[in-house]
Amino acid sequence: MAREPKLTTGEKAKVAWYVARMAKRGIADDRLTGGRVHQRDLERKVERVIERARTREERDAKKNGRK
Repeated sequence: MAREPKLTTGEKAKVAWYVARMAKRGIADDRLTGGRVHQRDLERKVERVIERARTREERDAKKNGRK
């Protein structure tokens, strides 16, 4: 598994926002249907933010001559 990249303040805020929305959906689930609340869309958004941060870190490392 690849190491986690350093997140900027804006990226941290986005991830926190998406996690809070996931928690809100979890709380709003009535549990009568077996807890089948759909959160994959928010999980993908978090993954996308982390992937962009990883790409940014790699680009900056190449730009500065580091690996």
